[in-house]
Amino acid sequence: MTLTHSDKQIEQASFRSTIAAGEPFMHDLKAGQTLRLLDLEGNQAVDTLFFSATNPRERYDVQRTLRKQNAVYLTTGSVLYSNLGNPMLTITADTCGRHDTLGGACAQESNTVRYALNTRYMHSCRDNFLRAALHDGRLRKADISHNINFFMNVPVTPEGGLTFEDGISGAGKYVELVAHMDTIVLISNCPQLNNPCNGYNPTPAEYIVWD
Repeated sequence: MTLTHSDKQIEQASFRSTIAAGEPFMHDLKAGQTLRLLDLEGNQAVDTLFFSATNPRERYDVQRTLRKQNAVYLTTGSVLYSNLGNPMLTITADTCGRHDTLGGACAQESNTVRYALNTRYMHSCRDNFLRAALHDGRLRKADISHNINFFMNVPVTPEGGLTFEDGISGAGKYVELVAHMDTIVLISNCPQLNNPCNGYNPTPAEYIVWD
């Protein structure tokens, strides 16, 4: 795991927004801009999807991304590819060192299967994605596909299974990505309370952009 720091100064940012604990967020990132996702209090999963702003049917593709980089986790130097094979963003700095690509987003169905029937109607990342996307109007329910879980720790077992473990992030850790195309960024600041991905206590995250 190689940690890399950024030389970007907060006071030079062109846009900043705090994403409330457990809530959705949506923003357009222009080609050439740099995005920093900041884990404000530590151990917070930030579920994220990326779409082409020109053609939202073009979106982040986990299979192409992992196949091209031959690695399961994302970190500095990882290129995120679209379902059309185009590079969307590249991670340029990372002080956490590991970001999950396999665990997916929590949903009513997965909460019920993994935990208990009474968790079905708890707030979930898939619901967050749908709330933001349908309100914006450019994305459809069918566009919500497999996401990245920034800062989330999901080890792969020797048998090929997945486990949810305590996060390896901490307060002030961040990941930065530069956009190669005009991009819609769709985020669920994960509200999950039933596994340790948020330390059982969802907290805010910050979204910062430089031109």
